Amino acid sequence: MTLPLSLSLSLSLPVFTVSCSTSKHSHSLLPQNQLSPSSNPQKTLNPFSSMAPHSFHIIFIIFTLTATTLVHSKSTIEPCSNSDTCNAMLGYTLYTDLKVSEVAALFQIDPVSLLTTNAIDISYPDVENHILPSQLFLKIPILCSCVDGIRKSVSTRYKTRPSDTLVSIAGLVFSGLVSADQIRDANSISDPNVLDVGMSLVVPLPCTCFNSTDNFMPALYLSYLVMPMDSLSSIAASYSTTVSDLMNVNAMGTSSVNAGDILAVPLPACASNFPRYSADFGLNVANGSYAITASHCVQCSCGPGNLNLYCTPASLAVSCSSMQCRNSNLMLGNVTAQPSAAGCNVTSCTYGGYVNGTILTRLSTSLQPRCPGEHQFPPLVAPPTSVIRDSMFAPAPAPSQSGARPTTPKSSGVPGSGSLPGLPPANGPSGSTSDAPKWTNSFFSFPSTLVVYLFSSLVMSKWL
Repeated sequence: MTLPLSLSLSLSLPVFTVSCSTSKHSHSLLPQNQLSPSSNPQKTLNPFSSMAPHSFHIIFIIFTLTATTLVHSKSTIEPCSNSDTCNAMLGYTLYTDLKVSEVAALFQIDPVSLLTTNAIDISYPDVENHILPSQLFLKIPILCSCVDGIRKSVSTRYKTRPSDTLVSIAGLVFSGLVSADQIRDANSISDPNVLDVGMSLVVPLPCTCFNSTDNFMPALYLSYLVMPMDSLSSIAASYSTTVSDLMNVNAMGTSSVNAGDILAVPLPACASNFPRYSADFGLNVANGSYAITASHCVQCSCGPGNLNLYCTPASLAVSCSSMQCRNSNLMLGNVTAQPSAAGCNVTSCTYGGYVNGTILTRLSTSLQPRCPGEHQFPPLVAPPTSVIRDSMFAPAPAPSQSGARPTTPKSSGVPGSGSLPGLPPANGPSGSTSDAPKWTNSFFSFPSTLVVYLFSSLVMSKWL
C-alpha cells in the first residue's frame, strides 16, 4: 500500500529555478532531490561559473541550512475494501482569522455541526458569523470513505484564487493535512505550476475508521498533525492512552515522531444503535462534545460521567416532527425514577434515529440498584476570541466519575495548536504507515525566508 505525501516546491529566481520534489512509498525511503537550472531560450547562464570558491561555499551553506526543513513525514493509513463510511475528525489549525461560516464552507460542513463538535455554545447571537482567531485548533467533523483501497475523505472541494499554488493550498490553507502532490494526483493536474482561477479542486483529506472502536470500546478517530514540541508520550498522556497502544495502531517501529506526521488519534466516544435505514446510522459522538442531527432537531451529547449517548431536542428554532414517546407523556430525553423496595424503576424516552423526516423515539423501563442523579452535560465554551498558547487542549478527556460535576469555562479563550497532541487504534486492523519527505511549515518562517532572500541577492549580485 502506498500513499504519496510528497510536497513539491518551486522558488522562481531571476534567471534559474530551484526545485525540490520528493516522493515516498510506504515503508521505504526514496528521496529524489534535484537541483537544475531552468532553461532560457535566448541564452543559458551558469550563475556559479564566475564565482569565487568562497562564494560557492557560502551558497552551499545556505542551501544546507534551508534543506534542514526537509523531513520525512509519516501518515497512518487504513486499507479498506467496502463502501462503508464512518464519522471521523480532522485536527485543523486556522491559518488566519475566519468566521465560523467560513471554516465550515472550507470543508463543506454544517456550521452548527462544527460548533457542537467543539462544544461551542450555539445559543450565542449570530454565532455563525463569529470570527475565530488565527492559530485556533478545531476538530472538523468529516465523513470517512473508502477510496482507491484506503480510507480518506474526498468531500472537500476548494476553489482556487489568484495567488494560489498547490503548495500554499496544501501547507497553508489546509494546515499541512494534505500534500501538494496528493491534490495534484486527485485532480489529474499535469502542470502544478499552472492553476486557473476558479478551479474546483478535490482535496483528499486523511481519516481512519478502524471499526469505530479502540480496544473494543467505542471510539472516533482524529487525524492529527504532529507539532514540533510533541512527543509520543505527551500525546499519549493528553489523550488518556498509552504509548504502546499508539505505536500499535499507527504501525510504528519506534516511538519517535516528527513535526508534520499525521497520526490517527482514538477519542473515547458514545456509540448509537440506530437502524441501518436511518439517516444518521452509525452516529458516534466524541466524549466531551455534541452532535446535531435530525435536520437540526435533535442534539446528542457524550459524557462526561459515562459513555452513554444522550439525546434531547435541540435549541434551534426549526420545525420538527413529534418527539414524544408513544403511550407516555415523556418527551425525548425525559427520565423518570421511582424508588421501590427492589431498587429504582427508571423510565426513559430515548432517540432511535431519523427516518424519512420522522424522529424515532423509544420508551424503555428498567430496574436499577439506585435512582440516577441529574444528567451531566459536557461543559460548553463561549465562541473563542483569543488563543491561549501556553496551555494544553485535550479535546477528548476520559469520562469523569459519575459523582463529579463539570465546571463551565469562564473565558472564551481556547488553547491553540502549539501544544495539541495526537494519535490512534488497537481493535480492528492496524493501520500502515506511509513515510514521505515534505517541506514543513518552518520553510515559510522568517529565518528561512531570509536565507532564501540572501541567496537570491548573492546570485543576482554576481550576474550584475
